[in-house]
Amino acid sequence: MSDRSTGPGENRPGRDLRTGNAEGRGTGPAKSLPRHHPGTRPRGRRPHRVPVTLLLPALLGLAFLVLPLVGLLIRAPWSSLSEQLTSTAVWDALRLSLISATAATAVSLVLGVPLAWLLARTELPGRRVIRALVTLPLVLPPVVGGVALLLVLGRRGIVGSWLDSAFGITLPFTTTGVVIAEAFVAMPFLVISVEGALRAADPRYEEAAATLGASRLTAFRRVTLPLIAPGIAAGAVLAWARALGEFGATITFAGNFPGRTQTMPLAVYLAMESDPQAAIALSLVLLVVSVAVLAGLRDRWLSTP
Repeated sequence: MSDRSTGPGENRPGRDLRTGNAEGRGTGPAKSLPRHHPGTRPRGRRPHRVPVTLLLPALLGLAFLVLPLVGLLIRAPWSSLSEQLTSTAVWDALRLSLISATAATAVSLVLGVPLAWLLARTELPGRRVIRALVTLPLVLPPVVGGVALLLVLGRRGIVGSWLDSAFGITLPFTTTGVVIAEAFVAMPFLVISVEGALRAADPRYEEAAATLGASRLTAFRRVTLPLIAPGIAAGAVLAWARALGEFGATITFAGNFPGRTQTMPLAVYLAMESDPQAAIALSLVLLVVSVAVLAGLRDRWLSTP
């Protein structure tokens, strides 16, 4: 026989290995499908047209949120802004706000990080109820939170009466009361952020550290904390910004005493009745801080995949 069987490495008659097409059928080389870089739109595909029925309310919503801020910038006393911000009352409110917000953030870190670990890493009975209670200050009116703090930590409160009689410690209407009120409303932001970071972190690293002889505390300090450091940082910044802008719980639990409990939001509220220019200047400071916080967290919270 003249034909011999082809081996595995030889080309079979009637088949082109380069194109995969049968010979003699009048077909050319197979055209490969175009490959597109991930995240790019294929050529020839037009962007979706936005319906007018959606575009109009979207623009109205944008104007509703942006125009008040634009109005604040337009009516700002730019010529006398430096004088407004260097006055004694404004400086005292700014200093107290920065100190109390930083102290409240420190309290939130010390208490909130272990609480987030408890919610994320343990099978605690009633964990859903505990999580709901932890996040309750997010939706609770701050004034109600201030009233609740008075009922517990006031001079006649459940715990405050004991602190007053046993140690002579009075928390309401003091700078410490400002820190407590701000920590009460700001800590849930940190707990949520850290708990999310813990759930996203791979627990096998902690298990590997345990198999190498590390204690639970050592594994948490040397392994877990470095893994969730970005989440802790983001939660701390959010908590600090929330504490800086707190109003309702602070004025209810700590009062509005200049130099002692009057923070920047309280100073804005008081200045609107006597000195609107100072109120606008303080509002600009709070606006700049808020924009800086959002810009710092842009990559974590506002970026889209």
